[in-house]
Amino acid sequence: MDGKVRSIEKMEDKSIDLCLFNGAIRTSEQEYMAKLLRQKSKTLVAFGSCAQEGCIPGLANVTNRDEIFHTAYFDTPSTVNPEGVVPLTEYEADEGMLTLPYFYNTVKTLGQTVDVDYYIPGCPPEADDIWDALVAILEGKLPPPGSVIGKHTTVCDQCDMIRSEKKIKGFKRTWEVIPDGKTCLLEQGILCMGIATRAACGGMCPKVNSPCIGCHGPNEGVKDIGARMMTALASVIDSNDPEEIERIIREGIPDPVGSFYKFNLAGSMLRRSAFTGSESAPSGAAAETA
Repeated sequence: MDGKVRSIEKMEDKSIDLCLFNGAIRTSEQEYMAKLLRQKSKTLVAFGSCAQEGCIPGLANVTNRDEIFHTAYFDTPSTVNPEGVVPLTEYEADEGMLTLPYFYNTVKTLGQTVDVDYYIPGCPPEADDIWDALVAILEGKLPPPGSVIGKHTTVCDQCDMIRSEKKIKGFKRTWEVIPDGKTCLLEQGILCMGIATRAACGGMCPKVNSPCIGCHGPNEGVKDIGARMMTALASVIDSNDPEEIERIIREGIPDPVGSFYKFNLAGSMLRRSAFTGSESAPSGAAAETA
């Protein structure tokens, strides 16, 4: 279907029964579409991890717009840009004024941009959860507004590996060890996010000896998946020495943000690294792509 923004703009407010909005908010165009679809929709659903939590694009919140542009247009080995050209929001060409959306410093979730009625988690959402959500919406059997539509247990609850009170002396990267296929991956020193992650997949990754990476977001009642994981790790590290604990984490988990917040940095309590620049588009910046 070849939909146009102007076609949506002409629709009556609340004339869309259900909008499944996919994707995080990175540009002024995406922000405009989020606000427009909120205005036109009776029910707005954040569909998938990007809309709900920011997902992988949200990891860009450890940096900012200028640093991203500098890397993309100047620093990469394959870049040839002697004139230092970077994207502009407006450019006067022979054909007239050409415009591009403004690229914000911070990736935001849909819920940080507009009011969201419901959330369907996952990267991608599971077919069963999508079906259950559609049936619930069509039949009017919905949970309270703001709820996550999906299962309320953790991936650990769907995992058949054996758990005990075993303590570990270090963490291993996935390429450094072959799991035994029986023992809890976390107790084998492999960072597995299952204990903090909402169940939906049936524990597919642990079932093939691969650790959960948290793609369905925090479980019910967990406000910050990274904080929940750090609590879990504290319970399995076999040491009371702060210096040794710091060494174990530093050597075994060299990328804590990418490990603990791979899918939800933008939606977490951290949201982004410290930043003092403007988060607003300059006056006249285009909301839509020409």
